Amino acid sequence: MNITTINNQRIKQLGLLFAAALVIIILRLFYLQIIQHGVYTDIARAEQQKQLTLPASRGELYALDNGEPVKIAMNETVYTVFADPETVDRDELGEIISSLNEIAGAETVDEVRDKLTKENSRYQVVARDITRTQAQLLKDKKYAGIGFIEGSRRTYPEGRLAAQTLGFVNAEGKGQYGIEQYFNERLNGVDGELRTVTDVRNVPLTIGSDNLRREPVDGENLVLTIDRNVQSYAEEALQKGLERAGASDGSVVVMNPNNGDILAMANYPTYNPNEYFKVQDAAQFTNSVVSVPYEPASVIKSFIFAAAIDQGKITPSSTFYNSDSVKIDDATIRNAYTGITGTRTMQEAYDWSLNTGSVYAAQQLGGGQLNRPARDIMYQYYHDRFKMGQLTGIEVAGEAAGSIISPEEEQGNAVRYSNMTFGQGMDVTMLQVASGYSSIINGGTYQRPHIVKGVIDADGDYSGRAAEGVGERVVSNDTSRAMREMSAVGRGNLMGGTNGDKTGYTIGGKTGTSQVVENNRYIFSETIGTYLGFGGATKPEYVIMVRVAAPGKKMEGGAHASPIFTEISNWMIDYLRLHPKQGDQ
Repeated sequence: MNITTINNQRIKQLGLLFAAALVIIILRLFYLQIIQHGVYTDIARAEQQKQLTLPASRGELYALDNGEPVKIAMNETVYTVFADPETVDRDELGEIISSLNEIAGAETVDEVRDKLTKENSRYQVVARDITRTQAQLLKDKKYAGIGFIEGSRRTYPEGRLAAQTLGFVNAEGKGQYGIEQYFNERLNGVDGELRTVTDVRNVPLTIGSDNLRREPVDGENLVLTIDRNVQSYAEEALQKGLERAGASDGSVVVMNPNNGDILAMANYPTYNPNEYFKVQDAAQFTNSVVSVPYEPASVIKSFIFAAAIDQGKITPSSTFYNSDSVKIDDATIRNAYTGITGTRTMQEAYDWSLNTGSVYAAQQLGGGQLNRPARDIMYQYYHDRFKMGQLTGIEVAGEAAGSIISPEEEQGNAVRYSNMTFGQGMDVTMLQVASGYSSIINGGTYQRPHIVKGVIDADGDYSGRAAEGVGERVVSNDTSRAMREMSAVGRGNLMGGTNGDKTGYTIGGKTGTSQVVENNRYIFSETIGTYLGFGGATKPEYVIMVRVAAPGKKMEGGAHASPIFTEISNWMIDYLRLHPKQGDQ
């Protein structure tokens, strides 16, 4: 074989090898560009495109000030600073760390350095909740790999005002307690989304067919029925009253009995929702007005007297014989105030808070006995009409239902129901009692208590909620009139002499002093004082309920809760500009 032939064979072989290599390259390119096109497109998109959240603005809360909405929960713009370690310029590392510490008060140098250089990570938070000014100072540096997420922080410009009613927003942006928790979803709104190509400094670019922008939907702005002036004064009067009494715990609720508007809910001790994280005792977050059922004692006499009058079984002038005790099955019911024996009227029984009188009223519902028919009627009024022992539906988190034992249950016997005539053997909230009492003195209709008055739209326009209906009639107008008169006379005859009410107005109410249950037994060393009453000129304009308590101490409705009621009541008359009844001074 000559050299030429050999060379020709080698050339053919090289040609075949080259052709084979070319085929392989073409097949590889086909595989990469056609078959795997989507995979590499996704990889490129992941490198170039960022998905950013467009946060919705949390709805703000307003109280009323002489009928005008004023903010009591608002939003402050803050920023989260994040880093993309893969795009951070290592030559700028020291400068970035220094700026973050000086401007944003970031973490320690080592911690920030670790985050900025973290491998296999595209997102590391290096500072939180910085102000707009701080964020702008950092933005002006134009560091590669440093980005900003705009957010908001909840602030409460009135500080402690209505703290337990409002609740607070935690570090994760979730409402806790009160209105913030109850309306968390409505207040939060819906975040939007921005999916776009960014440059190395995370600045969004407008080019790209895959860009997506979904605008956020801001949360609702709610206007509350809370009157900031009434709320502020109620809190002040409560704290001063507790200090005078040597008490450590108390609550007040003020409401409009004619429409169910809650004007104030005050609790002490309280806290500043701007600094909720400093609270060591979680009980301070609790709104006792709606969340803590208790036995309110003799203020409940208003309810049994109303039921008996409404059923036509007694009148304020009806008489009974008071021997200071009454036997019910195997139990003996005694009066707290003794020595007022003999034939007495129902008005006197109410004035002197005679347990024997309230039991007598209940017995008349059953023809003279606390039998099953009498207990059925009591339950119908207490639970079904006055709504005690069930949720009112108030728009705050943590409402408790309490309990009214039905006569169908084994424990719903005559002894329990005799105790229920003076507020023992039942667990109810202050809001339930105040709302039920409102229906007794407002003409006889139950108005569901509520705390939302309306909304403010994106343009800042305020629209009130639809007017409440006429309410559910629970007692007759004649019964309501009789109970207003009994309550006013009873307050006028309150033990201890004058009560300090402004003259020319109709002020009425009832005291309550309840024993505390410990280990399923009533103890005598500690009591809770309660006062429940109303005020107005020609009609009731407000209902106020006060609770006063102190561990290991005896608090009384007349001595300790009533003065707080009086202080708030007199102030309400001036604040509402009520004119005295004609002919009165």
